[in-house]
Amino acid sequence: MASVQKWVFLGAGLATAAAVSLAGPIGFVGLIIPHAVRRLSGVDYRLVLPASFCMGGAFLTVCGLVAGTVVALTEMPVGIITAMIGAPLFLRILFKR
Repeated sequence: MASVQKWVFLGAGLATAAAVSLAGPIGFVGLIIPHAVRRLSGVDYRLVLPASFCMGGAFLTVCGLVAGTVVALTEMPVGIITAMIGAPLFLRILFKR
């Protein structure tokens, strides 16, 4: 059974990687924000879905502000900021279980 579970996790990880590579690093926010909202508000999807929309928009706005002001005279891509914040959180969620 453990072998099947490892293959399923590997397949899910590859599918997620493919989706993020096609959608771009900003699409990565769609993977992280709902987990954070669910952790803060519980599992009731009547609250999680609208809160995810709002928190995702606020997160991207803040990342855009940071990307535009961090480096003088140039603008850093927003995907760098979202990856710097999202990757450690995603790894924490992944390895916590």
